[in-house]
Amino acid sequence: MNQCRAAWLALALAVLSASLALLGASVGSTGFDWPWRLRDDPMGWQIVWDIRLPRTLGTWLAGALLGLAGAIAQGLFRNPLADPYLLGSGSGALLGVAASMAALGGSPFALSWIARMGLAGAAFVGAMAGVLLTLALAQGVQHTLRLLLAGVIVGVVLSAFTSLLMLLSPEIMQALQAFMLGNTSTVGWSACALMAVPLALAALVAWALSPTLDALALGEATATSLGIPLPVMRMALVATLGLATGAAVAQTGLVAFVGLAAPHLARSLVKVTHGRLILLAAGTGGVLLLAADILARWLIAPQELPVGVLTAVLGGTYLLWLMRQRTRGGVL
Repeated sequence: MNQCRAAWLALALAVLSASLALLGASVGSTGFDWPWRLRDDPMGWQIVWDIRLPRTLGTWLAGALLGLAGAIAQGLFRNPLADPYLLGSGSGALLGVAASMAALGGSPFALSWIARMGLAGAAFVGAMAGVLLTLALAQGVQHTLRLLLAGVIVGVVLSAFTSLLMLLSPEIMQALQAFMLGNTSTVGWSACALMAVPLALAALVAWALSPTLDALALGEATATSLGIPLPVMRMALVATLGLATGAAVAQTGLVAFVGLAAPHLARSLVKVTHGRLILLAAGTGGVLLLAADILARWLIAPQELPVGVLTAVLGGTYLLWLMRQRTRGGVL
């Protein structure tokens, strides 16, 4: 029964993704135009091909990465409130971008394409550095609680360094705000490729390691009694989590609540093991972020809302509703 419901949910996510992709290719700062109506307009078709299509695909990929990372984090820490930024990747990426902007001395919107790619690389390096610092502080992955606390500490410390950089270089504040609130407007075909490869790799690894997450759900003692080498498996899961989060954050900035809400939504719709849950959470994350991005483009066109604001409002509203429902049911 659950497998049948999971298949129907996967089909529904695929249909929603295709429908939203069509809308994403049709909505822009110039208004709403179906792509096939612009086939005889070279300038209009170039806008669709060079701007709208890669942005739409890249936004879905970023959402899928965050949804997948969120499912891994919640399974790894056995905590439904865990999100992809829990190991310091978000604060590390923000510090990397802030340091790059301070060194370059200008807004990323005034930089060339190569410089923008440099900022994305700095974000990815910063995210990986944050995860590695968390692992060093926790002295490995043997103790889940220690790893969790180390991630919180690293996040606070790196955020403090970012605030110090903003104080010393106030000219980067406005540019850095776009990264902090999530920004999909600069996503191009190259960014899509830089997210598609980590997504495929992370999905394969997470699927292979999903039995470990199923065993951890029963408790560490049970997982150990089943003969699972927990330290090795935890390290592989943390590496996958860091790769997925870093790849998404590097291209779209700090998008809130997608990695937290997507696994919750998938889990509330169907009860499955972690193998299927991770893939369904990835699809749900892609749909959520793409829907939020389309709304961000359309609500106050020709201007745009930061996509992270909408994801925070939508995701926070959903989680508040979920908390209220569970409170009524006596779960919380």
